[in-house]
Amino acid sequence: MEISYVLIQCDMGRETEIIKKLTDIPQVKEVRGTYGVFDIFVKITADSREEIDDIMTNKIRKLPNIRGTNTLIAILTQGGK
Repeated sequence: MEISYVLIQCDMGRETEIIKKLTDIPQVKEVRGTYGVFDIFVKITADSREEIDDIMTNKIRKLPNIRGTNTLIAILTQGGK
């Protein structure tokens, strides 16, 4: 299993509509609005890195009103919770 965390910057005032669209993606396990440089936090789980690539390229980054993303790939061999 692959886990990625995505930090999203979006157009001001569009957070709620983007969050609703993100919840429709089955691999999105958590999505929250945030304060600070990034507007939305997303946790994705998928079967492979290729599936993460597809979700990011063809689903998330193509949503209207998203200005930028920063994708963090978890290093599962380092442990954690």
